[in-house]
Amino acid sequence: MPRTALRICPLCEATCGLTLTIEGTTVTGARGDRDDVFSRGFICPKGAAFGGLDADPDRLRTPLLRRDGRLHEATWEEAFQAIADAVPALVRTYGPQSVGVVLGNPNVHTMAGQLYPPLLLKALGTRNLFTASTLDQMPKHVSSGLLFGDPFAIPVPDLDRTDFLLLLGANPVESNGSLCTAPDFPGRLKALRARGGTLVVVDPRRTRTAKLADRHLAPRPGSDAALLAALAHTLLAEELTDPGVLAEHTQGIGELAEALGGFTPEAVAPTCDLTAEEIRALARDLAAAPTAAVYGRIGSCTVEYGTLASWLVDVLNILTGNLDRPGGALFPLSATDRAPRPAGPGKGFGLGRWHSRVSGHPEAKAELPLAALAEEIDTPGEGRIRALVSIAANPVLSAPDGRRLDAALAGLDFMVSIDPYLNETSRHAHVVLPPAPPSQSAHFDFAFNTFAIRNQVRYSPPAVPLEDGRMDECEIHARLVLAVSGMHGTDPGAVDDLAIGATLARECVDPDSPLRGQDPARLAGLLAGGSGPERRLDLMLRLGPYGDRFAAAADLPGSPATETRAGAPDGAAGPGAAADTGALGLDRLLAHPHGIDLGPLRPRLPGLLRTRSGRIELLPDPIAAELPRLRGTLTDGPAALVLVGRRHLRSNNSWLHNVPALAGGSNRCTLQVHPDDAARLGLTDGRPARITADGGSLEVPVEVTDTLRTGVVSLPHGWGHDRPGTRLSVAAAVPGVNVNQLLDGSRLDPLSGTAVLNGFPVELTPIP
Repeated sequence: MPRTALRICPLCEATCGLTLTIEGTTVTGARGDRDDVFSRGFICPKGAAFGGLDADPDRLRTPLLRRDGRLHEATWEEAFQAIADAVPALVRTYGPQSVGVVLGNPNVHTMAGQLYPPLLLKALGTRNLFTASTLDQMPKHVSSGLLFGDPFAIPVPDLDRTDFLLLLGANPVESNGSLCTAPDFPGRLKALRARGGTLVVVDPRRTRTAKLADRHLAPRPGSDAALLAALAHTLLAEELTDPGVLAEHTQGIGELAEALGGFTPEAVAPTCDLTAEEIRALARDLAAAPTAAVYGRIGSCTVEYGTLASWLVDVLNILTGNLDRPGGALFPLSATDRAPRPAGPGKGFGLGRWHSRVSGHPEAKAELPLAALAEEIDTPGEGRIRALVSIAANPVLSAPDGRRLDAALAGLDFMVSIDPYLNETSRHAHVVLPPAPPSQSAHFDFAFNTFAIRNQVRYSPPAVPLEDGRMDECEIHARLVLAVSGMHGTDPGAVDDLAIGATLARECVDPDSPLRGQDPARLAGLLAGGSGPERRLDLMLRLGPYGDRFAAAADLPGSPATETRAGAPDGAAGPGAAADTGALGLDRLLAHPHGIDLGPLRPRLPGLLRTRSGRIELLPDPIAAELPRLRGTLTDGPAALVLVGRRHLRSNNSWLHNVPALAGGSNRCTLQVHPDDAARLGLTDGRPARITADGGSLEVPVEVTDTLRTGVVSLPHGWGHDRPGTRLSVAAAVPGVNVNQLLDGSRLDPLSGTAVLNGFPVELTPIP
């Protein structure tokens, strides 16, 4: 008899609630959970294909261990013993910097990927951390760190209450949103227009999002920072700024006008290929809107001036008084965020505390550019990376110059990969540790709730019992931490116990904590949960802004959450929202399987500021130093042809290409070319062309379409499944080409180390 179970979808940032249909231990269907407090029944093709991903026959079921140059199935004990034998010995011989760690995009979609990598890095003692952030959103972390003192303080557009939304480099109708967790993003954009609001989309392609817009501007790719600077210049020059209450919490508004003096609409117009009047009109409309939000994403991040563009997005929100107010851009307050502390100066945010060995790239947010990983492995010398731990990552496809990285990985002394597939990267590992399918794993969105457009909290226990021979992903991570730290054989629960103990020890000596002076061991004994990860979640919920802070058990004063939740929330909660307002902990969360609504986003300034001044630092020194370089580009002639990427609704980078239900349709690896460019270059729809850039050449089928502007071609990210030694039968049948092979890794946003994946020049020739 089929049964149903609830599960939060882990396949994109929208975090929609699913209702799974299960027969035995097999997921046979997935539909939207109509009672989910956040997603309200919305589902996209990725969520509907949950069962196909979960039961993919190509998923690895047992560990793989390299013997005599080949990967063979092994026991869990053999796999972890091999790691325990190899990694500590390499560290003893060559030092901790001989080990690198790579974290891929799927880590932020799992509990294990959020809870354990910090413990792994601490155990290894390495600074050689590379993540997908430097292929995506790192510019936003850097700009937020410089503005607010906290790289995780990222404001999101208040989609459900704004009157004017300006989107740059974002296609949320197909991506489902990014750094803006919003189930049914398309429906929310339609609702914006239905209530009389205005949607403006800036994108060189006429995407599905652009088709919904009141106004679509198609500038040259890579010109976002210049355009945004001209908008800010216009607001300042025409005295259209009105920061309101933000003024008392902001420094540098006067200096900003001088710094942006050269970015007049007339000066910027040729670079953007927009008219000066179009730029002025947009600035005036933004200033005149009752409420407004500016939102930029990957198209404005993965360009040469991505950090400047990310900074200017928030500058516009600040100058118009729309930062930190309803209908503008607000800072979410996740249930597992640290509870608010008294406002005041903080440590601030710095860049370049250390540098990469070969090219001297500065760290950003304790990370080095993923584009530099290959040279850190294959360049001889002291400090060379000899061992690599790759977790849910496929940088051979996602990072620039995959051919070089492919060869570098083959020369490692030792490599560990946590991955359900033998893909283009994990095929080089000496040990592959496959996590259980998502239906057999618990789920909580630690990362995406910090970007959610409504405060809410949801948790999914495993929908299906762990299958014999499988290992829970959290246990895999815990055992890996023990293996690399010389503690192989210790109970993996000890890792969680140590993490809990360390957190409570800090809390009990924090002068701003109500737990000051309490006994950490006694408090640890009060935690709920049937596993180490659940106990850690309970701890984070209790210590969070809506938690009980152990008030009853510790005989402490009332919960800070009582203040946070005081007053009726604006707007109605979703269907199935919990009516009670008790303090949060795991037990209460388990009692509400459709989630708990915590209300709309609310102003949080100045409390979250952690800059050294205790104020928004509107013109930080690294930004001011970079602006002249941007100004110098205004006289450069444009490249004849540049490339941009694109997203597919049925895809998420490289890791969903092996699901049959998500293959085909529009999810194709084609080179989109405007008809005028196709005619000029002698290209034919459906025929191959050769595209060439810094890193080499590719042959790819042409798709002639007028959905992008002239002078721009588009090729999607994450393809190139044609390497031997993988086990991706569906993906390998239609491999596509790896767009990042067109790059050699030399093009980076200097402030964030993010690879330039959009707006770089290419040459295109037909193939007879």
